Amino acid sequence: MKPPNPPTDWYQENQTALIEAIAYIRECLQSPVDAALARPSVYPPTLIALCNCFNLSPFERDTLLLCAGMELESDIASLCATAQGNPLRPYPTFSLALTVLPEADWVALLPTAPLRHWRLIELGEGNALTDSPLRIDEQILHYLTGNYYLNGNLKEMGAVAGAPAILVPSHQQLAEELAQAWSVARSEPETDLFPILQLCGPDPASQRAIAQATCAQLNLTPYAIAAELLPPDQTSLNLIKRLWEREYCLSGAASILEWDDRSVQEAKQGGAIAAFVDSIRVPIVLLSAQRCRQRNRTLLTFDVASPTAEEQRHLWESALNPIAPDLNGHVEHLVSHFNFTAPAIRTASLKLRSQAGSPALPNPAIAAQIWQICRMQARPRLDELAQRMDSTATWQDLVLPDPERQVLRDLATQLKQRTKVYEQWGFGGSSKRGLGISALFAGASGTGKTLAAEVLAQEIRLDLYRIDLSAVVSKYIGETEKNLGRVFDAAEVGGAILLFDEADALFGRRSEVKDSHDRYANMEVSYLLQRMESYRGLAVLTTNFKGAIDQAFLRRIRFIVQFPFPDASQRAEIWQRVFPKQAPTQDLEPTKLAKLNIAGGNIRNIALNAAFIAAEANEPIQMTHILQAARSEYIKLERPLTDAEVKGWI
Repeated sequence: MKPPNPPTDWYQENQTALIEAIAYIRECLQSPVDAALARPSVYPPTLIALCNCFNLSPFERDTLLLCAGMELESDIASLCATAQGNPLRPYPTFSLALTVLPEADWVALLPTAPLRHWRLIELGEGNALTDSPLRIDEQILHYLTGNYYLNGNLKEMGAVAGAPAILVPSHQQLAEELAQAWSVARSEPETDLFPILQLCGPDPASQRAIAQATCAQLNLTPYAIAAELLPPDQTSLNLIKRLWEREYCLSGAASILEWDDRSVQEAKQGGAIAAFVDSIRVPIVLLSAQRCRQRNRTLLTFDVASPTAEEQRHLWESALNPIAPDLNGHVEHLVSHFNFTAPAIRTASLKLRSQAGSPALPNPAIAAQIWQICRMQARPRLDELAQRMDSTATWQDLVLPDPERQVLRDLATQLKQRTKVYEQWGFGGSSKRGLGISALFAGASGTGKTLAAEVLAQEIRLDLYRIDLSAVVSKYIGETEKNLGRVFDAAEVGGAILLFDEADALFGRRSEVKDSHDRYANMEVSYLLQRMESYRGLAVLTTNFKGAIDQAFLRRIRFIVQFPFPDASQRAEIWQRVFPKQAPTQDLEPTKLAKLNIAGGNIRNIALNAAFIAAEANEPIQMTHILQAARSEYIKLERPLTDAEVKGWI
């Protein structure tokens, strides 16, 4: 094996020795008896490395040289034909090798012997084993000449070598722990299998960087490949396994195997890929969101957490200092809401530099720009799992009694000040449990529960995502928790506000434990509350029936806001605010409109429908248009529109 950074004359020395070795093979073909007395004084370093790696005997070494000479020297083909007494066989064969090379050994022909086991040579088609053409593997040929590259079969599967990234201190420490685990395994003579290192967590980029740093510490070459690209059949997997093991011998190649949910499930079921991972004799790191169980091979599992708040703070300051040295605490604001990795922070700062242009922007403009970049960067994973709700609603749009409005104000305050209280003032302690901000919005449909969530999102300038719990809950055991876990893991990056709509679909199943189904329903509720308690953002549950939720669960929710059905004065206030300033209105009487005994959501529907009716008539919005829209809304509600409600409208 050539050194990592060979001197210039290394190649020349290797080439000279290779030519001398092939000259010896030429002598063997021309005069086997005389050649036995003239072995090369020095063999090329690459050939010595191959012999050491694969334990080649002198006969196997010379057979490999015979096949290499066929490719490198033009006269070897004719010499092969002459030595075999057949002009139609100008190529090496095992029969020829057994005849002309010293120390011939039939064992070298076995499929389990190094030449064929490690696929150093390829056996062509022929009528007999000994008469079939032999050809050196192309990668091995180039290796002999001093040129190494990854095997083509592995490269076609997407194996990519990665350079070690600069890690934050906590991740660097983890990489050192992993390297130490492998170092200890290397020193134990009773085993030739490295323990499998498993990195778990929602961030594959950080996992990959840690795995690459681990390999770098042990002078291993890391190659990352997606498990889903591995062939499913056992025969093809055996070939890939053999090639990976050969790569490890040739270059110290380590495998970084990235698992998706399908691969993890297949591994749990003990399929072909699980057996492949269990038996392959190379250093291997598994990257996955969830843990795989241990089988026959030692498995060491490490959880990869995001960079600490202090590490993220340092990364942001380093990235933003060239653009805006003084952001007046905005870095603290970013760290409070966005849980970014080092690559994500670098990406966000690069986008900022590309958007900022050459003229210097004022700090407030840069702060707003980087905040929006972070919001957009945090969206992709969550966009696949939940519905993002864009909102421009403000406190002026929300009509609630003062006590309930104040609770919402307090909730917004905690979202803004959580970093100061938890970290700077020490209320966070050493445990993250119970630090999440959770809320329950209870009330009939249309009373403003969703609107309140929109107002909070607009106030804090965070994204709002709606998750329909009725779609998340699964009848299959464990699937509900898995669905919820995906949502929370994706949301952690951007601290989005999560609105779990129709919480009754989950909480309503909770009752006295009479059978196993009740017990699993309770486990699902407990899992949701546990994730809400540890979530760094705001998680909101909505329900139409607060009474259906057990008091034991309610005690674990920090804020509970009851959205009452609006009384006449509140309905009049909603009617006053429901029409935009630029909308043309004429002779509207909110006091009379408030006689409609409906919630705010229905009022907004009627106002919008009335606007369309007026627009079609090319008139300003009047009581008559609202009356027509109200009749349609009441039909939808399956309620009669009484004379008392519309008396005196027209």
